[in-house]
Amino acid sequence: MLDDNLKAQLQAYLQRVMLPVELQASLDDSASATELRALLEQIGGLSDKITVSFDGQDARKPLFSVRRAGTEMNLRFAAIPLGHEFTSLVLALLWAGGHPPKVEPGVIEQIQTLEGDFNFEVYMSLTCHNCPDVVQALSLMAIYNPRVRTVVIDGGLFQKEVEERNVMAVPLVYLNGQNFGSGRMSVEEIVAKLDTGAAARDAAKLGGKEAFDVLVVGGGPAGAAAAIYAARKGIRTGVVAERMGGQTIDSMAIENYISVLETDGPKFSAALEAHVKSYDVDVMPMQKAVRVIPATEVGGLVGVELENGAVLQSRSVITTTGARWRNVNVPGEQEYKNKGVAYCPHCDGPFFKGKRTAVIGGGNSGVEAAIDLTGIVAHVTLIEFADQLKADAVLVRKLNSLPNVTVITNAQTTEITGDGNRVNGLRYKDRATNQEHLVKLEGVFVQIGQVPNTEFLKGTVELSKFDEIVVDAKCQTNVPGVFAAGDVTTVPYKQIVIAAGEGSKAALSAFDYLIRLPVAESAESKIAA
Repeated sequence: MLDDNLKAQLQAYLQRVMLPVELQASLDDSASATELRALLEQIGGLSDKITVSFDGQDARKPLFSVRRAGTEMNLRFAAIPLGHEFTSLVLALLWAGGHPPKVEPGVIEQIQTLEGDFNFEVYMSLTCHNCPDVVQALSLMAIYNPRVRTVVIDGGLFQKEVEERNVMAVPLVYLNGQNFGSGRMSVEEIVAKLDTGAAARDAAKLGGKEAFDVLVVGGGPAGAAAAIYAARKGIRTGVVAERMGGQTIDSMAIENYISVLETDGPKFSAALEAHVKSYDVDVMPMQKAVRVIPATEVGGLVGVELENGAVLQSRSVITTTGARWRNVNVPGEQEYKNKGVAYCPHCDGPFFKGKRTAVIGGGNSGVEAAIDLTGIVAHVTLIEFADQLKADAVLVRKLNSLPNVTVITNAQTTEITGDGNRVNGLRYKDRATNQEHLVKLEGVFVQIGQVPNTEFLKGTVELSKFDEIVVDAKCQTNVPGVFAAGDVTTVPYKQIVIAAGEGSKAALSAFDYLIRLPVAESAESKIAA
């Protein structure tokens, strides 16, 4: 199961287990059960604090539970947690064994004081890079609150269950038998959904903060760079973001960030957050900005209103809210989202093994998605609106070399069809002949670019015809004291390295703006703060 190198690493980690941990397996006579038994026996042999038994009676098999001896902890893995989930297994063993998690104490307190009984089922796949965050969050909750019960289910092992529940995208979470949510979720986000009073407490806490010198809105590469450069100037810096890391969290592989030969999105985003927090920066995650209030309206300070009603104030603001995946906006897309319509081939591709799929979009992301899927699915039809693919030549050559791909250009997707439960086809119009065609299939992956997150700025700052923030060479907007950087702006080439550079530039520009403020205005601002 585990090679010698991996066993040595795991043994080193398990030295941090301080309290006795029990692993109890429920097995059948399947090959997967044999594989799980071998894994658990190896783990048990690496630490005298871990005992393994095989007398479990859970209805799901193969499955094993993780429990601190003498407690009612209820965390189960209906899976062989290797691949992307190996880290989740290691963390579960460490946490159950008393090793403290890298989570704010306030979050742990929220988990422990949740009222009610919470039975979570989280479906994942071992190839999903979005799943570990959710698996680890729900594992942590089960370890710290006995009224939280979590079972982690590998959809690849429990195909019948997946089909009965129509699970076609992961991570997918059920709470007490009802759909709770899908996609990447942090432990803070999950707890906030359960703790109904959290929003009001957050609003009161945030609204009482002292005014910042620089407030960064957004936590991706541009936002992280802006915060670091501002903090290094010794000025009061804050970051308010829906999630730290931004879009990079969803990137499977990053191989073009200078000096970093290769990494993946979750690792890169974690490094961004750690770098920001190494400075004196007030990081306020899970907060969505809904309005920016120019300084002329609030006595010399720029205001940022949050979704929970709190208003933060700052002498300058840097907007780095990035972009999000664009929807194709045709009938059937929303109706069949997570029921055959997907946006992440790495996460959800395995659910379409041996099936017919389509990819909408002929840029780099679309062609890369099609290439990835060809090794899993029976056939891929790539649909491109333009008369030729827009992806890099090397990707197009690779795509054309594959036997189970059909490329259709000059085609407009008009509808995603289904039977009420799941996708069964895609309609497109030939733009040259206006003839409509139907492709019968089971899955559609949408890969058609991005749209900037600027809805909260409309009517405040100048936007381009593509709704990007118009900035000058210094990242200044048309509103004094408001700067912008990264994919949300008119700066061309939406790349991580460019966003980081622009974020740094925006911070330097904001600092230059602050030191050039008239003395009277600066003093008034501090008084208002």
